[in-house]
Amino acid sequence: MNTKQQSLSNVHGSVNTENKTGWRRMLAFIGPAYLVSVGYMDPGNWATDIAGGSAFGYKLIWVLFASNLIALLLQSLSARLGIVRGLDLAQASKNAYPRFVNFWLYILAQIAIIACDLAEIIGMAIGLQLLFHLPLIWGVSLTITDTVLMLFLMNKGMRKLEVFIVSMIFIVGLSFLIEMFIVHPDVIGVAKGFIPGNLFKNDLVSKNMLYIAIGIIGATVMPHNLYLHSSLVQTRQITRTDKGIKTAIRFNLFDTVIALNLAFVVNAAILILAATAFFKNGFFKVAEIQDAYKLLEHIFGKLAPTLFAIALIASGQSSTITGTLAGQIIMEGHINLRIEPWLRRLLTRILAIVPAVFTIIYFGESGLGSLIILSQVVLSLQLGFAVIPLIHFTSNRKRMGNFAISLKVKILAWASAILIVALNAKLVVDQLHTWTHDFPSAAIWIYTLVTPVIIAIALLLIYVFLRPLLFKHYDAPAAVPHGLASKIEDLTPVVYKNIGVTIDFSKNDTESIRSAIMQGGKKANYTLIHVVETAGARYYGGQIMDHETQSDLDNLEIYINTLTGLGYKAKPHIGFGTAASEIAKFVNQDNIDFIVMGSHGHKALKDLIFGTTVNSVRHKVNVPVLVVKPQRG
Repeated sequence: MNTKQQSLSNVHGSVNTENKTGWRRMLAFIGPAYLVSVGYMDPGNWATDIAGGSAFGYKLIWVLFASNLIALLLQSLSARLGIVRGLDLAQASKNAYPRFVNFWLYILAQIAIIACDLAEIIGMAIGLQLLFHLPLIWGVSLTITDTVLMLFLMNKGMRKLEVFIVSMIFIVGLSFLIEMFIVHPDVIGVAKGFIPGNLFKNDLVSKNMLYIAIGIIGATVMPHNLYLHSSLVQTRQITRTDKGIKTAIRFNLFDTVIALNLAFVVNAAILILAATAFFKNGFFKVAEIQDAYKLLEHIFGKLAPTLFAIALIASGQSSTITGTLAGQIIMEGHINLRIEPWLRRLLTRILAIVPAVFTIIYFGESGLGSLIILSQVVLSLQLGFAVIPLIHFTSNRKRMGNFAISLKVKILAWASAILIVALNAKLVVDQLHTWTHDFPSAAIWIYTLVTPVIIAIALLLIYVFLRPLLFKHYDAPAAVPHGLASKIEDLTPVVYKNIGVTIDFSKNDTESIRSAIMQGGKKANYTLIHVVETAGARYYGGQIMDHETQSDLDNLEIYINTLTGLGYKAKPHIGFGTAASEIAKFVNQDNIDFIVMGSHGHKALKDLIFGTTVNSVRHKVNVPVLVVKPQRG
């Protein structure tokens, strides 16, 4: 396969951007960054803003502002990577690093998603408590049920629901802005808050400020959003010329700037409001998100808890969706594994619920405030492993061509990466010192168990930084979860009519096509059916044209050309989303009277994990289904 063929112009039902002018064309590109920006207004952001404002007044506004600028820069690089190379960040990492390294990059990215999901769990549990007065442990346990609800809603058109959710968050954000003016913040104090302060002193206040500041960075520059954005920008149909790509990059930059600045305004309003309402009145340790609804009582009165709870649940659900999509992208890209979305979502949710339940049992409900901040610190600690590869990939002139980032942008990007890594390193060193000082009897265990893990992670980060420099052009050809089209041998035909053949680009394809030919011969019409099941395909359907979709089209074309050359009438069909549903839908609508499917040969456990496409299709169609078992040996 030619890995350079990553055109978006052949996408089925894509968002057309070429036949529009002015604001209509700009609106055609708007979308991906707004979905990403949902993660910038989740319960984790609210918690860190409230904690920072109540504990340190206006002093951390500059951290929030700097974090937003860094997020703008990195999200624009993420969009550039997806537009120019047609690869998301995880796929690009898979091509550039060895399998062993990709495995650990996946583990670290998955930990970040679990940490993000932890914040959503706590936020939704608090929302349920405010609405229905449920104990938090009940609310945390109930959040596991949203897995089924979320997947159901995604299949029913989540894009429309996302508009509703973002609108709701915007209304509450607007309420925070109005409330900010009502409480009359200290304008001069707010202005001074934009002046950077010293986070590297060794006094206790500076250490606590550093901890909250890193939480703000993690909540703002969320690592999984970098993976997500690089995938979502591929939903726009563009002309694969220098001018077309340049236009796409420019409009996506507008999209990113507008969406992320709106999120910054909301977060800044929450921090300023917390500083004015709590810090100025002597409530320095109000870090609980449960208390934030009190900030809205000036506007809504007794309705404040209800509206705040609804906004918490809505923001948690919308961020859960983006985390699920990012999880699928990361799993497919780094380790080439695809499992059923419900199972992946369930595993992530369970792993996030465990620490929340543990915290409530051993530290009480008041401990959740500290836990939600810790989750955002974990996000920040993982940032280096996403940011450093992203800068390398977008700087690579051989792969990016004329669209490699300029020297100025490269300097800004590396400065941001160095700042993030330095702050995280300072936090880790301070935390180790604190643990050994507070628990001297456990010092030997800390040095024996924790220190080696920290050293291993540091060495991995150094390797991630050095390998693209030492092996600049040794990255592997772009790969997708499927193999290349297998060779089709000469086939013996028998007569049939209108036949559909499902294709998965494995060694079983030849046998499936041979069986179909035996039924129809050269008088039949053959439709080769393949379904793209990437995260983008499940969410955007026919609007996606990522690298895997283009690869599948190329592979199908190989099969079609081979059959046509042998004298058979064949055409391709690409579906998007869940395999069984898409295959059955096409068979029922296109008058297919016979279908041939290759059996994957899974047993019970694998069927549960990967799904049972053959059995699902058999129950959804009214035509004969020939199941071809894989050859042994």
